[in-house]
Order: sequence, then structure tokens, then C-alpha cells
Amino acid sequence: MHKYLGYTTAAAISLAFAGEAMATDWNVSLWGKRRAFTENTEKLAELVAEKTDGEFTLNISYGGLSNSRENLDGISIGAFEMAQFCAGYHRDKNPTITVLELPFLGVETLEQERNLSMALYDHPAVKKDLARWNATMLMPSPMPQYNLVGMGDAPRSLDDFEGLSVRATGGIGEAMEALGAVPTSMSATEVRQAMDSGVVKAVAFAPHAHMAFGTIENGEWWTENLNPGTVNCPVVANTDALNSLPDDHREALMDSIDEALDHYVDNYQNNTLEAWGPALEERGIETISYDEQALQELEEAVAGPAAEAWIEEMSNRGLPAQDIYEFATDKLADLKSGS
Repeated sequence: MHKYLGYTTAAAISLAFAGEAMATDWNVSLWGKRRAFTENTEKLAELVAEKTDGEFTLNISYGGLSNSRENLDGISIGAFEMAQFCAGYHRDKNPTITVLELPFLGVETLEQERNLSMALYDHPAVKKDLARWNATMLMPSPMPQYNLVGMGDAPRSLDDFEGLSVRATGGIGEAMEALGAVPTSMSATEVRQAMDSGVVKAVAFAPHAHMAFGTIENGEWWTENLNPGTVNCPVVANTDALNSLPDDHREALMDSIDEALDHYVDNYQNNTLEAWGPALEERGIETISYDEQALQELEEAVAGPAAEAWIEEMSNRGLPAQDIYEFATDKLADLKSGS
């Protein structure tokens, strides 16, 4: 169906032919290629098709519908019905959820990242923020802590990061700056070329992306335990399209989210992370590990000031920044304590 006139027309047809099953086709904008990062959406498409006997189809496109940095714009105008994006790609478009990209926030597991994200997505300020783009949050794409794969002289101590050109977005970029590195923000699909040309000497990614986008083909070292943070990448639906779904199709979609996330987390833990060590060994990539005391000092130096700066910036934009930050950190504390 095509966009708003299409939704109206479909509604009229459904009334005229009450009782007849109506097929629904949604276009879904992703990027790169199928990988651990997209398994939540791939599984969602599979489940929705099963539950509706093929009457509701999610047509997934990897880069054919939009640039990764413009997926939220495409959602806003109804160019497609579902998309994935990363908050750090465009902080101004989705400021409320960038709280989850603050450096050294303290998330320890994929399950914590999953549950923290889902809780935040339900916060009234976040819903209002995304409503500006006619977008409804569906689910996160939880990722572990980022670490760096790089070329050239390895930073064997934290002092060695001085002057290092590194691809790092969001709060991870702030952590890199605190180390004296020179962070550059670019989309994942631009990274390999940037390494090949020497624009960056290191790249901050989660393991799946290092493998999917080829950084380990250039890499000579990786940082095992720097763990400066992660990136928050939601899957969203165009709100008009979501509201226009027949009740049974909407139910099939929304009721499949938890199962899709279960599959995603299981696949990441049991396939991607299992493959990571052997992938490094096969290529002779050196593992760099840092002293825990030095890391703690870095965290103490970076985390507090970054949070304070975020709260000030977002408050100046008229957002309830202190409330959002406390909501996120309190929820994370609850998740860690098991309450």
C-alpha cells in the first residue's frame, strides 16, 4: 500500500469487502547486509508471516530504500513503513534516546540493554520525541560494549590514544576525546573505505559489525576491555501505517516483538560472540588489555562530566533531561539488582 492515500483507500476497501482477508505489505529499510544486528527484524518478519498465514509481509531491503542516516526521515514521510536507525547517527533527530549512548553508563549484558531500552522507549518524553517523526518505537537492537579494531602502532596504554584517528559515534566518541584520540562519526557502511584510505586508523564497533563490515581484514590489534559504551539502534514503525493495520495484523506484529528479541539475543550470544575469538586468531590480530585501575580512573573522569553535559544540553532544548537520565540510571540499577 502506498502511504497516506493508500491507507485511506485500503480502509475503504476493507469496509466494502468486510470479512475478506486483506493482504498487507510493508517495506522495511535496513542497511549493509543480513547480520546479527538485523536478526530481530528478520525474525519479526518470519513470525508475522507465520501468524497471518502470509497475509502480512515485511519486505526487508538492505540499503535499497534509504541511506542509513535518513531512515528516520523516510519514516516521517511514509516512504516506507518500518526502519532501523542508530541514535548516534543523528543526535538532533532523537535527543531523548541518546541518554543510552552516554559513555560508561554501566550496562553489562545484552539482556540489560534490551530491557533498559524497552523501558526508556515507553517514557512519555521519548514517545513525544519520536512522534515528531511520525514514528512508533517497536524494539531495540541490543549490542554489547564497543571496542576498537585498529591498524598501525597499538595503544598499549591509555596514553597511547593521543592523536589516534578513530571512528566513534555518540558517547563513545566522547570517551575517545577524553583519551586524546580524534573521533570521526560515519555510518557503518563507510568504515571500510575510511580504513583503506587511512582516514581512520581504528574503528569502534560491536563484534558483529567488525566482522560484517570488514575491519578485521585490515586490523592488527583490538582493545579487549576498553568498553566505553554502546550505541542504541531502535526499530520503528510509521505511526500512521501501524494505526491503519487490521487488528489481527497489528496483534501479530506487536505480539512477536518479544520472541524476535529472544531470538536476537540468543543468536548474538551463541553465534556471533562464539565466532569472534576464532576470527581474531585466524587473522593474527593482537589483543590489547588495559589495567583495571586505569580504566576505572578513565570512567570516573569521563562518565560524570558527560552525563552533566548531556543533561545541560538537553535541558536547554526544553527536554526533561534530568528526569530522563534518572529514569534510565534507576532502571539500570533495578535490572542489575534483579528487582
